[in-house]
Amino acid sequence: MSIPADSRPDDVVWPRAEWPPPHELIGEHVTLTQFVPADAPELYAALHHDACWDHIAGRPSTAEEYAATLAQAPQAGRWPWIVRQAGRLGRADGEPHGQAGRVVGTTSYLDVSLPDARLEIGYTAYTPSVWATEVNPECKLLLIGWAVDHGFGRVQFKTDIRNRRSQGAIAGLGATYEGVLRRYQRRADGTVRDTVMFSVTAEEWPGVRERLRARLAR
Repeated sequence: MSIPADSRPDDVVWPRAEWPPPHELIGEHVTLTQFVPADAPELYAALHHDACWDHIAGRPSTAEEYAATLAQAPQAGRWPWIVRQAGRLGRADGEPHGQAGRVVGTTSYLDVSLPDARLEIGYTAYTPSVWATEVNPECKLLLIGWAVDHGFGRVQFKTDIRNRRSQGAIAGLGATYEGVLRRYQRRADGTVRDTVMFSVTAEEWPGVRERLRARLAR
């Protein structure tokens, strides 16, 4: 086994990260708002597709169940966002779809460690009609951007090793692949998954940000 080198031998004292995030983050294509129970019916309807839950445990059976789960999420260290369209989006094939203001998915901040200035973005799910559109890149631009601007030095992402689409999407953002956490987490079917880890550090963020902006400009 090779011993890894210190990638930041001249590191300086890092400031404490700021928290909590604002209620709303606004982009050109999407608006993120922190979840309130009134959002649950529209979110439940948007994600009422088997494909949305292929690799996410805890699929709710009713909108009321979903509302209760998301309302309790902060007690478990998770801060859910509702993703709404801020404009009329186009699919990857060039065809238009959707209406401005409709709920198209959810994502969350979690595993927030203020002393260590790190957090995770996860529990991300979008209605299939906005896959491969501007939605995910701009969500990540807003969420990573807020985190780095407020003192977080590391933003991480985890996904099921079987979720090839998610791995491709995370890598496509410019996040760095860090390896596989073996037998890490139980799936909804009772099996235990290997988890793939990615991250973006504050030092990498300027390059990742420009990559995301370029994707949105296209």
